[in-house]
Amino acid sequence: MRVITGRARGRNLRTVPGDAVRPTSQRVKEAIFSIIQFDVEGRRVLDLFSGSGQLGIEALSRGARAAVFVDSSRASLAVTEENLRHTGLHGGAVLVPADALGYLSTRPEPFDIVFLDPPYHAQLLPKALDAIVLFDIVNPGGIIICEADRSFEPPALSAPYRRGRTYRYGAKAVTLYQKETLGGVLV
Repeated sequence: MRVITGRARGRNLRTVPGDAVRPTSQRVKEAIFSIIQFDVEGRRVLDLFSGSGQLGIEALSRGARAAVFVDSSRASLAVTEENLRHTGLHGGAVLVPADALGYLSTRPEPFDIVFLDPPYHAQLLPKALDAIVLFDIVNPGGIIICEADRSFEPPALSAPYRRGRTYRYGAKAVTLYQKETLGGVLV
């Protein structure tokens, strides 16, 4: 696992030992950032269920202004912190040791990009999406990127959130959502 491009291009990233964390594959990460490549620079990013932090780190490497990494596992956050230091991207990062749904209920400052990649077996993705809508933590024009098992049926969300396209990569599916801008026009 490595950073694809940007300031930390080519830097290897550690993963959390064992089976507790399932890192996003390089292929899926490349596809995600190909889709949102022009939406990252200068943006505020949330890496919820962050694991080793590779999605938020990739966003920082590509010019994101800030990234918040939330995970309930202290081991995951320790690996994320090590990866941030190794890549030299720790300056724009905030690590939050918390349950993801609990964090959302604190009504954090809004984000421009939200990465959701929870453990598939825990059925947390629909709950996280509901909490994001309930607490409205995405800026107008902001994007939510959900990684799930291929069989996951992405729910429709209430306005101003709109489900976009679902991309399938082997056993994985990536679904995008976007929050409409104030004028109702999507970016």
